[in-house]
Amino acid sequence: MSRKLRMGMIGGGIGSFIGDVHRKAAAIDGMIDLVCGAFSSNADKSIQSGKDLFLAENRCYASFKEMILTEKQLLEDVKMDFVAIVTPNHMHFEPAKLALENGFHVVCDKPMTLTIEQALELEEVQKKSGKLFALTHNYTGHPMVKQAKAMVANGDLGEIRKIQVQYLQGWLSTSVEKTGQKQASWRTDPKKSGIGGALGDIGTHAENLVEYITGLKIDEIAADLGVFGDDRVLDDDGNLLLRMENGAKGTMSISQIALGEENNLAIKVYGKKGSLEWHQENPNELITHWLEEPVKIFTPNGNDLYPEALNVSRIPAGHPEGYLEAFATIYKNFATHLMAVKNNEIIEKPDYPTIKDGVRGMQFIYAAVSSDKNNAAWTTL
Repeated sequence: MSRKLRMGMIGGGIGSFIGDVHRKAAAIDGMIDLVCGAFSSNADKSIQSGKDLFLAENRCYASFKEMILTEKQLLEDVKMDFVAIVTPNHMHFEPAKLALENGFHVVCDKPMTLTIEQALELEEVQKKSGKLFALTHNYTGHPMVKQAKAMVANGDLGEIRKIQVQYLQGWLSTSVEKTGQKQASWRTDPKKSGIGGALGDIGTHAENLVEYITGLKIDEIAADLGVFGDDRVLDDDGNLLLRMENGAKGTMSISQIALGEENNLAIKVYGKKGSLEWHQENPNELITHWLEEPVKIFTPNGNDLYPEALNVSRIPAGHPEGYLEAFATIYKNFATHLMAVKNNEIIEKPDYPTIKDGVRGMQFIYAAVSSDKNNAAWTTL
């Protein structure tokens, strides 16, 4: 292609944390321009947000339906190529479905939908449409996560035996949702968040990271969930046992009431020949241990990296890359795939989370809730 891809956005109005993250991440690699948007369920706020982002006034829409249906009628050299959906969970399904049915590719925040039924329906809509669908499990975009995945896939660690993953936060250790804090308010509301609280918000990241790095599916889980916040309905803490499809065992700990924790996502994978560990709060180091060799630490653009890691290391070794760059990698790989599609080219294994990952995330949430209700009984995803 001889031009940038044109992106529309649903949600993420001025003042939105995640909307701003998506806009910055999409722009980092110079492959995407934001050209239109429906930024709020409030028509006036939506239009004003578009103006504040310096979009053409006629591309600032009052609703996502107006945007999708209007953009569909525009000339090919003007209309958006894809839409990014950055709304709370309960507002993912309807715009994603409408966009796919009207010929637009989709990038969507996680978890993919409010319910498992919506996830399965959306998967069928996507298959029928033939359009691309990316899910923003952004932590898979880190170079050292790519390195970890490549090492496992190439057999460096040998047969995987044990996995430990955690995602610990403390921001809901008090009832901040009662103060009107927007992020807390919708995340603790089952009508907007779904049946999972911490499960949907951070648990799905942990689940996705396990399956992405190891290449193994979680077969069964036994979940003991907790609700500690005053008058809360949804889980804000949990401990889970994992059984992987190859017989490996695993543990997962998630919490949003772990006082003092900020964004402590970490994973350890133990194989027969070696092990690795990665910490999101120090994302530029991948620590590895071996049977008869010294500890080795990999860093972006360092020595002995697989191409999968080098391809997403943007700056020289020793210069830190973080959250925004990892998020940008999802957009970069999606954009590369979409450009190839438009050029009638084939990419054999596009590397970004897809609608299948979205379905897996919803299966994980539902299995964990079911297990917890049955006294942590083993439950198949």
